[in-house]
Amino acid sequence: MHSVEEPGQAQQGAEGVYDAFSALLAEQAGFEALYLSGASIAYTRLGRSDVGLTTFTEVCDTLAHITERVRTPVIVDADTGFGNALNVQRAVAGLERAGAAMIQLEDQGFPKRCGHLDGKTVVPVAEMQGKLRAALDARRSADTLILARTDALAVEGWDAAMDRAEAYLACGVDALFIEALRTPEQLARAARQFAGRVPLLANMVEGGKTPITPADELGRMGFRIVIFPGGTVRALAHAMQGYFASLRSHQTTEPWRGAMLDFDGLNAVIGTPELLALGKRYEG
Repeated sequence: MHSVEEPGQAQQGAEGVYDAFSALLAEQAGFEALYLSGASIAYTRLGRSDVGLTTFTEVCDTLAHITERVRTPVIVDADTGFGNALNVQRAVAGLERAGAAMIQLEDQGFPKRCGHLDGKTVVPVAEMQGKLRAALDARRSADTLILARTDALAVEGWDAAMDRAEAYLACGVDALFIEALRTPEQLARAARQFAGRVPLLANMVEGGKTPITPADELGRMGFRIVIFPGGTVRALAHAMQGYFASLRSHQTTEPWRGAMLDFDGLNAVIGTPELLALGKRYEG
């Protein structure tokens, strides 16, 4: 299945994931789509900020582990395509083989950075259009969707960002993402301009530039995809800080037991009993 949603339906929200384990938990929670966040890969795999350090291979390998484990459609953050139009084609082909339902490409210059950090740059419109056409040509199936993101609002202003979104839509992309909309009014204006013509994505970043708005409210505005890309890692970081502080202080996990799964509980979540039963089918 490569359709993230049906036209006209508001997405309940695509939870940000960073590996197969987080994807499994999100699927078990009932999310209808997942978002493989490039920032979250940088945070968890490298212990670094989202400043363009992750590579195509790292993203593709992570995606392959996720799609091997879960059936929920995955939107993949492919950053700038990891280079020029030829790099974009390699990235799209590889991510499609690894099971991406939708591939996101942005118009930042290099080194790119998180869309909610200051100091971004953007490439010329024509260069980004070439990358998008390369992406559309590279996919083997029209069911593999291409999502165009513009970061121009913070760099060039509102009118330029809207013009870029129009230019990218004219390339034939399947969805649009205008990053770091700053007010409810900007969210509503973007939706009025584009939501009737193409699926529009809203990005919810805790502490970021865009006001946190519930997915159902964004759906009423016209947004069909709502992502929460880094919330999982921010929640994880908070929980792990508490756990490590407790363990160091008490020299035992006992005070934290009420906030943990035990051995059997974790094995139930990851399907250990079913896996062992499957193995028995092949014993001599």
